[in-house]
Amino acid sequence: MVRFKSRYLLCEVCVSKRSSLQLLEGKAIYKTVQAAVNRAHGDYGSAQFNIGVIVKYLNAQTGVVFIRCRKSQYRLIWSALAFVTCLETRGQSIPCFFNCLHVGGTIRTCQKFLVKYNRHQLNRMLLDCKNDAEKQEVRRAILSCSLYAAREEEAYEDWSDDDEDEEI
Repeated sequence: MVRFKSRYLLCEVCVSKRSSLQLLEGKAIYKTVQAAVNRAHGDYGSAQFNIGVIVKYLNAQTGVVFIRCRKSQYRLIWSALAFVTCLETRGQSIPCFFNCLHVGGTIRTCQKFLVKYNRHQLNRMLLDCKNDAEKQEVRRAILSCSLYAAREEEAYEDWSDDDEDEEI
């Protein structure tokens, strides 16, 4: 029995209006990428695209998309992502582009990269905070990115609550 090796393209759909992300659907992304591959690589690209390409995951809040394809085809699909300028979904045309963040061999490696990427983005947001409440909220979001840090924070909060009870 032969196993087909896959690659996962971790992409971010970048749009001008964040509210238009709610309109995204996996089928629309699939059709748009298929059309881009057809434009960029012709009949050969279309034939290769139809063999084993699937939109594995879509997060409509953040615009994160996992596209699975065969190992031999990922460069073909990756190169065609640059030709995507808009998505047709629910009767609307959404101007956008794809930002390929990572290419991985498994979903797990892509998920790990996504956690690191999100943590890095939150650290960048920390510099833009205007008051202490915003900074505290971003710090909690950073801590929640890793399970170990979140457990330490919970343990610290439980420990500090116990000290307050003893002082009374």
